[in-house]
This record gives sequence, structure tokens and C-alpha cells, in this order.
Amino acid sequence: MISVNDLSLPYEPGMRVADVVSRVKPGADVVIVNGFPAPPTTLLADGDRCWLIQRGEVPSAAELAHLLYARHTPGVQAVLQQATVGIMGLGGLGSPLAVALARMGVGHLRLADYDVVEPSNLNRQHYFIDQLGQPKTAALRATLARINPYVAVECIDRRLTEADIPACFAGVDVLAECFDDPGMKAAALRVALRELPRVGYVGSSGVAGYGDNNAIRTQRLRARVYLVGDGESAAQPGQGLMASRVGIAAHHQANQVIRLLLGVDEDA
Repeated sequence: MISVNDLSLPYEPGMRVADVVSRVKPGADVVIVNGFPAPPTTLLADGDRCWLIQRGEVPSAAELAHLLYARHTPGVQAVLQQATVGIMGLGGLGSPLAVALARMGVGHLRLADYDVVEPSNLNRQHYFIDQLGQPKTAALRATLARINPYVAVECIDRRLTEADIPACFAGVDVLAECFDDPGMKAAALRVALRELPRVGYVGSSGVAGYGDNNAIRTQRLRARVYLVGDGESAAQPGQGLMASRVGIAAHHQANQVIRLLLGVDEDA
């Protein structure tokens, strides 16, 4: 048997991708076999898993979940789909982080920011020119819906304080700190250590400029608490925030969030 769009189909020796397309979904112009794109001439084997996709057609929630299952390591997607991740700050770090998590199929995102999209944000943040003036929470929610409409997104549209972080992010599995304000970075880390001991935490420090790529690193401060950055490069006159280096840090954060959700390295 082979699986085609999660339905069983009898396997026949010599069966190719084109045969399956003609039988099951003649309009399909993209075929994924065992997690990888496959041309029509691909020879199939007994037990293969196939997904047939027609460009321009929006997959259902179940279809999209199964497509992610196919692309990810077995067992990973089931964990990510049930997870809740909080993101504090939706700028150069928080917006690409949210996009990465949505693309990977994290099921629930809780997004917090008080600001609106400004022209100066467009050099590094995941917003569009037609979103200028919109609250970042609403703009990013709309963008995520275009990427993965089945992610549940909660928005906290106000300025966070140290006192309200625990209540705002109660129940999350991992909390990511993406603030610009050094004072709030310190406050968030204090809260994580003092009041959220069971929550994974990924903070940030030092992502400005266009310095060495590899100076951006992920450091383990203690069990389930990590810090991403070079620890030094602050935004200042002559050293701005740029999409390339901020993006490196944001994706360090995204990967560490996933590792925390999957329990990787947490026995160290």
C-alpha cells in the first residue's frame, strides 16, 4: 500500500508519480513523496507517503498538518502542533521569529507589542508598506494567517511591564524575549528566573550592526534558559539594526524554541 493525501492506495510494481496523479488528483502540479518534491517520472515503492497539491489551492488544516509531518522529522510535528509560545516584542527579532514558528507549525502563538508599524521598521521587520500605521499585533497576525491560517494567534496589544508578564504568559511552554529596551530585557529575565521556572526562556542580547556572523551564538544560562546574541553590539549612532544580523539572531531564537519544545539538551 501507499498513502496518498492520507488515504491508502494499493501499490503496484512499476507505479510512478504520474500514475498516482492521474488516478487521484489529475490537476495536481506539485507532488511530495516522503517529504521531498518528486517529478512525475519518480518510481514509487511500497509504503511510500505521497501528497498531491494543486498550485493556488489552499490545503485544509489536516492536509497542511500532514504536509508538515512529511517535511519534518517523524514525531516532531505532533509536539509542535500542541505547543504554545509567547513572544514579547514584535520588531526585528519578534516578527521573523513568529514567522519561523508559524512556518514550522507551532500551534499557538501569543504575541505582545504596543507599537504600530512605522517606515523605519521596514528595513528589518516582517511587515509590508501597506501595513504602515497598523498595530504590529494586528499586522503580524494578518501576515501569519497568509502563511499558516491554522495557527491560533492571541494578541496582547499593550506595553508590558515586569509585573504583568507572568499573568500575560501564563500557560506558555516557551517564552521569547525580543525587546529593544535593555531595561525590559533585564526585567523579563528576572521574571523568568523568579516566577516562570517551568517555562522555557529564550532571551536576546547584542544583535546590532553587521559584525561577524558567528559571533551571534546561543548560550545556555541554566536549565531551560538561553540567551542569543554576541552580548555586546547594541544599537547606537553609527551602528544600526540590520535585517541580516538581526535575522540570524531571530532564527537562533526560533531554533532554540523548537529545541526546548522537543526537550533537546535539557538533561545536560
